[in-house]
Amino acid sequence: MWCAVWGFEVLPKQSIGESVLAELLERASTDGVAPRVGVVVEREGAVLLLERAEHVAGRRRPLSLPGTIVRTGESLASAVARAVAEETGLTVVDIRRHLGSFDYLSSAGKPVRREHFAVEVAGVEPIRLTNYARYRWVPLDGDLPVTSSVRGILEAYQG
Repeated sequence: MWCAVWGFEVLPKQSIGESVLAELLERASTDGVAPRVGVVVEREGAVLLLERAEHVAGRRRPLSLPGTIVRTGESLASAVARAVAEETGLTVVDIRRHLGSFDYLSSAGKPVRREHFAVEVAGVEPIRLTNYARYRWVPLDGDLPVTSSVRGILEAYQG
């Protein structure tokens, strides 16, 4: 996240350790996959999930975790903070731990690796959405309306 007034980058605390983040980014490069990030934000036993506006009649679209692509030359810590700020308006103050990853093909057919992180935010209100129509706080012990890949990440988060 950039401070427009001073022109420098303000990174969240990284309890996870900077070397872990650098290693994950290097591994993605070595494996030839584009890095993306997904972020778990929790409030009182519920996780923040985002819902796109597109709707297919008779079908519920799975909800998503906040996330984004990692820009060329951008650190994972910056991408995590930017994803949460841009998609929810919340501010990441700590990247606590890595939860795992999964690989998939983008809509353009390119290999992608989405690395997921548990974060602490400065506060959970107000949520200001940009790319999504709605958000929901879904109890972690309930029925999670997400893909099996995201379900695996949330199980790792709970473990």
